[in-house]
Amino acid sequence: MKKIYYLSSCDTCQRIMKETGTEGFELIDIKQTNIGPEDLDSAQAVIGSYEGLFSRRAVKFRQQGWNEKTLTEKDYRKLILQEYTFLKRPVYFIGEDVFAGNLKKTVEAIKARLGE
Repeated sequence: MKKIYYLSSCDTCQRIMKETGTEGFELIDIKQTNIGPEDLDSAQAVIGSYEGLFSRRAVKFRQQGWNEKTLTEKDYRKLILQEYTFLKRPVYFIGEDVFAGNLKKTVEAIKARLGE
């Protein structure tokens, strides 16, 4: 399975996808189709937590006061499924591996995995 969950209006997502290439990937714009429970749960199993897939940079995170609350794993899962902006992006599914976010080390790990 090769999928990329991304936001089409996100310049960082576009840059990363250009760097890594998208050939052979199913491209899913989260603004059109948010990540589903099965893919989210699969990603969580690899990443280790829903919090690791959660974007604290989302404007709604502060607007809705979530930044002032103590969130549980159940809360993170629920919020990501309810609102696409809460998903850290891009999220790459490459076989059994999952990579989430735009940190340089994450992008390098994606490139290394694709280069195998």
